[in-house]
Order: sequence, then structure tokens, then C-alpha cells
Amino acid sequence: MLIFALRRLNLLFFTLLMLTIVSFSLSYFFPGEAINNISGQINPSVEELAALNELYQMDKSIIHQYFAYVGQLLSGNFGISMANQTAISADLRHYLPSTIELCLAALFIAMVIGIPLGFLAAIYHNKPADKAILVFAMVGYSIPVFWLSLIFILVFSINLSWFPTSGQLNLLFEIKQVTGFKFVDILLSDSPYKYLAFKDALMHLVLPAFAVATAPTTLFIRLARTSMLEVLESNFIKAAKAKGLSKAKIILHHGVRNSLVHIIRQMGLHFANLVTVAMIAEVIFEWQGAGSWLIDSIFHRDYTAIQGGLIALAIFTFTINILFDFIYAAINPLERHKKHGA
Repeated sequence: MLIFALRRLNLLFFTLLMLTIVSFSLSYFFPGEAINNISGQINPSVEELAALNELYQMDKSIIHQYFAYVGQLLSGNFGISMANQTAISADLRHYLPSTIELCLAALFIAMVIGIPLGFLAAIYHNKPADKAILVFAMVGYSIPVFWLSLIFILVFSINLSWFPTSGQLNLLFEIKQVTGFKFVDILLSDSPYKYLAFKDALMHLVLPAFAVATAPTTLFIRLARTSMLEVLESNFIKAAKAKGLSKAKIILHHGVRNSLVHIIRQMGLHFANLVTVAMIAEVIFEWQGAGSWLIDSIFHRDYTAIQGGLIALAIFTFTINILFDFIYAAINPLERHKKHGA
């Protein structure tokens, strides 16, 4: 397990190395002088430019500048926003937890719905149930998330009035931000209405979570179906059938467990797509997350915020990917003993 962990950490290190190189290069590709872009101001003073030149070692070679930039990232300094002159790290602490909550909720919904449907499609292979589930998967994957979000708002918010149209929490509830995670902050608050606020936050979460979960659900359906079909055709399943085990016992005790192993490995690879979909849904539902903040920064040409937001979201996505690799290795001993990484 130690060698496996070192391989994955080595992969994470070189991935982050390339990411920081690309992020560092953006300061020189954006319009204007690099030091002006770093300052986050249109017309910085001479004293501010002198301080930044010394901080980022702009008078030295490009290698020294890169290491100075990485040093600032490691210290939590992602720069200053050109739009409002606030620290980007503060904006990330404010917006990123909301994106994490939305992505985790969507991932949970996709797993709960998609994996069982995929297993049912494999069990009833080439039967009407299998074809109906595959049609649902193809239609769900083809629907754009922005169109689906608008349909959800029109049907469930405007026509039926079941859920709120936008936002994360009703303005009547005043919840102090402590961790940045809305549900955690509600439970930590001393408000006498915190359970009503928790219910209200859940109601605000339902529509964006299901909109984001639609595309991953269809992916999990196909992954689960393919994985279950491979397991059911394996030799140990044939041996179990020869011993006289019922189909239900074979599927529950052997098929589901072994199929889940292959599905977990793919979860991390598809998490990046989920984050991308969440960014679009955040704009439609006015969800105050890192995705909508980053898109607003693009519209306002806030180059430093784009730079800091991209590297923060990329680090978050890569970390989740590595985490799923460790979970997969923990439940699959054969993966831990491979001498070469995939």
C-alpha cells in the first residue's frame, strides 16, 4: 500500500507542477504588464509595484519568478481581484464550499439512481427493461444542463411551487458563515430557527442537485451495466451457478460487490465533468458557488480571479480523483500490488 500511495502522490505532484506552470504563464499571456496583472489594479502606485517586484522577484530570472509565485500559492496568496480589489483566497473560502456541497449532493443522487438502474439493465440484458433504461440514459445524457435547469424551474418552481427558483437560503434566515458549508453553518448556529433553515436549504438544493446529477446518472447507468455484464460472464459466476446458487444470491453476494469495485475506479475520472456541469447550473440557479463566481470573473475580464479560480478548482478536482484511487485500492488488493501505474 505504501508503494501505491507513493505512486499516486508522485502523480499528484507532477500534475500540480504542470498546473502551476500553466497558471504562472497566464500572467504573461493576459493583456498588460505581468506585474500590473498580479497587483489586481488598473493603475497601481509606484510603491505598490516596487513591493510586488520584490515579492515576486520580477527583476530576476523566470525560474526565480516561478518559485516566488509557487511560494505565494503555498502561503495561500492567490492574488488580488481586479474587479473589486479583494483577496482571491477570501473569495475562494466564501464560494468554494458551496460548490463542494452541490457537487457532493449531485454525486450522491447520481450514485443512488444510476448504479441500481445500471444493475437492473444488466440483469435484464436485451429485454424491454434493459432497452428502456438505455433509452433513458441516452436522453438524459443528451439534454443540456442549462435547458434542463430552466425546465426544472418552470415546472417545479413556477407551475407547481414545490421548490424555490434560485439561491441557497431564504433571506429571512440569518446564518453566520463559519465554515462556508451552508448546512454545517446552519447546524453550528445558535438560531432557534436553525432546523427550519436547514429544511429551507435542502429545498433550495434539490433542483440544482438533480440538474447537475442528470448527466452523471446516465454515466453511472452505463458503467454499472457494463461492469455487471462483465462480472456475470466471469468464471467464478459460472462456478457459482454450477454449485446450484440461486440467481438472486449470485447477484447480491457476488455480482454487486465485484461490480462496485470497477465503478468506484471510474468515479474519480468523471468527477471533473460533474464540476463543469455544476458551474453552468450555478449560474442558472444563482447558486453562489465558485463556478458562478469564476464565470462572472470571465465576463468582467478579472484575469487574476480567473487564474486563481482555475487553479483552485483544478486542485480540488485532482484531489478528489486521487481520493477515489485510494478508495479503489483499499477495496481491491490486486491494484495495490501493481508495479506500474495506469
